[in-house]
Amino acid sequence: MAKEELIEFEGVVTEVLPEGRFRVTLEGGHEVLAYTGGRMKRNKIRTLAGDRVTVEMSPYDPTKGRVVFRHKTESAPGGGGVRRPFKRR
Repeated sequence: MAKEELIEFEGVVTEVLPEGRFRVTLEGGHEVLAYTGGRMKRNKIRTLAGDRVTVEMSPYDPTKGRVVFRHKTESAPGGGGVRRPFKRR
């Protein structure tokens, strides 16, 4: 049983801040300060400005949240991303 129920919203990252924090504009126009969730840190999922994300928020503080999912974009089929060249030692 959860200690408290979390509310999920979808939004767009408008600004990338230091230390894994983001300024996210939610669908209703509300702006929140969000940080990267633990699984996103562990799996090294990068989030950039303009990405569509899902944010979990506590009902007690509607100004802060946690980014828990980054939605895939339609413009990059197959994951996109730049691969590093193989480096021999």
